[in-house]
Amino acid sequence: MVALAFILLTLLAEASAKSCIPNKADVILVFCYPKTIIAKIPECPYGWEVHQLALGGVCYNGVHEGGYYQFIIPDLSPKNRSYCGTQSEYKPPIYHFYSHIVSNDSTVVVKNQPVNYSFSCTYHATYLVNQAAFDQRVATVHVKNGSMGTFESQLSLNFYTNAKFSTKKEAPFILETSEIGSDLFAGVEAKGLSTRFKVVLNSCWATPSADFMYPLQWQLINKGCPTDETVFVHENGKDHRATFQFNAFRFQNIPKLSKVWLHCETFICDSEKLSCPVNCDKRKRMLREQTGGVLVVELSLRSKLIPP
Repeated sequence: MVALAFILLTLLAEASAKSCIPNKADVILVFCYPKTIIAKIPECPYGWEVHQLALGGVCYNGVHEGGYYQFIIPDLSPKNRSYCGTQSEYKPPIYHFYSHIVSNDSTVVVKNQPVNYSFSCTYHATYLVNQAAFDQRVATVHVKNGSMGTFESQLSLNFYTNAKFSTKKEAPFILETSEIGSDLFAGVEAKGLSTRFKVVLNSCWATPSADFMYPLQWQLINKGCPTDETVFVHENGKDHRATFQFNAFRFQNIPKLSKVWLHCETFICDSEKLSCPVNCDKRKRMLREQTGGVLVVELSLRSKLIPP
């Protein structure tokens, strides 16, 4: 009876060992999300079980998922333990993230062909976000899957009720003539990104048209700093949100274009590799030194006509 039980256990062990049918398809599926990267390879690649495969050669976190072994990098942050050896680099204007799934057998005799599935995700660093200050809202685009990711769907350009930037103001809103010159509060916010990424406003400008290249423009922020004393930048490059305020105005002598659109060129800055906060005070001092004490206000080259 004992011998029979031993034979049954042996047969079960052999069946279990042969349950993984080698798959020789050299395929890897990669999904690049704003905060997460997911990689999938066919089950049993060249005879390897999921517990024998390591993400980045470090993490044995693969799971079975519909005929694939799935590996997840849940946060694009090197300080997070789940980062699992993923490497990154910044080659303007692109962020690159690299990793691999590798077989790792500690036994003396390796019976399967070693495998190494390399993959990468790339993300653009600069985006243009638009909002109709006094007109209809502009929808953002959805994130793209595949080897090319984007942060764009996580960005939004919002208006706020005051300088605390805690309560959003619905746009479009009506600006009465008596409110010309009053303070407007705006900001670009990124949601769902790794904490390593900070929002930097490179430039912001207003137009009487949804076309960000419309020849009539009013420049508010240039190279991360205010263009004049009517604009105040509260935060830029310090967090997931960059905020500023400016005086309300209107474009004159344009009867068919009474709407104002706000555009911001936004840079997603990797604080692990770059210095993100914008120091406008230092820039002002440099300009004064270069101009003999006269502060020069830089205007965008896009501006062909500026309202008085």
